[in-house]
Amino acid sequence: MEKSFKHAEAKINELMAVLEQNILGKPEILRLTITALLADGHVLFEDVPGVGKTLLAKTLTQAIQADFKRIQFTPDLLPSDLLGVSIFNRQTNQFEFHQGPIFTTILLADELNRTTPRTQAALLEAMSEKQVTIESTSMPLNPHFFVIATQNPLENEGTYPLPEAQLDRFLFRLKLGYPAANFELQMLAGTTATRTVAPVLSLEQLTVLKQNVQQVHVAPELLHYALQLIQATRVHPELILGISPRAGVAFIQAAKAYALTWGRSYVIPDDLQAVVPAVFHHRLILKDFSQKQVDQIIHEIIAQTPVPVR
Repeated sequence: MEKSFKHAEAKINELMAVLEQNILGKPEILRLTITALLADGHVLFEDVPGVGKTLLAKTLTQAIQADFKRIQFTPDLLPSDLLGVSIFNRQTNQFEFHQGPIFTTILLADELNRTTPRTQAALLEAMSEKQVTIESTSMPLNPHFFVIATQNPLENEGTYPLPEAQLDRFLFRLKLGYPAANFELQMLAGTTATRTVAPVLSLEQLTVLKQNVQQVHVAPELLHYALQLIQATRVHPELILGISPRAGVAFIQAAKAYALTWGRSYVIPDDLQAVVPAVFHHRLILKDFSQKQVDQIIHEIIAQTPVPVR
């Protein structure tokens, strides 16, 4: 088994190297994106425009030889524009279903908060069950269906905030941010061009990696540690909403996938701590009187929760 985990680490390192050809200076964000993919989760990038979110999605698609669709979410976008529509065929005298862009492997949902709640809700079933129901018929999606959604945190005019039920479907909330000065200087000088990358992983190999995630061991004391972190959010005096049991299960799955990216067959406290901000941030709601930021509260919880002795 240990050999299979080392092989998994090697494949993940290859994938990391390919992504780093186009996304400079963001190794931890790339690792967390891969972690979400391996954990069968989805990612919400809450970031300003022009920092490489679309490029990351396209590069990942090329690297794993997957299908890719991009949807620009707007206020007039309808659920049928996402899911598909039945059109009457006069030659056959029957309705034929034409699949929408959701029938893909990697879906880039650009500016998701600019569309109406009705259309946002059309994603719910797809993200949680990897299927859609159209005219009372359930249709399966690709087993590796992976949503990378974006929203601009600085523009609120003409937007529809994602409800908690929708946010909870995203395993991670991430932020690429601006590149470091040395990397941006390379971009300005034209020494780094966007590349079409070579595939390093097949969907069959991705299936095996996901199976490896299920084999990662979490010791009882680490499950207890994770539970303490979760419960701390529910009793914190400045939070009105903490981490749900469903999110807790996703938290453990993310830690297992993160451990696999380092070639380990077991979870350590560092794995849990590494994914806490990405798992917790978008699920916590501050009370009105709170003077703190969510990030600050998360770091306080980590610092105040005793770490089990290895």
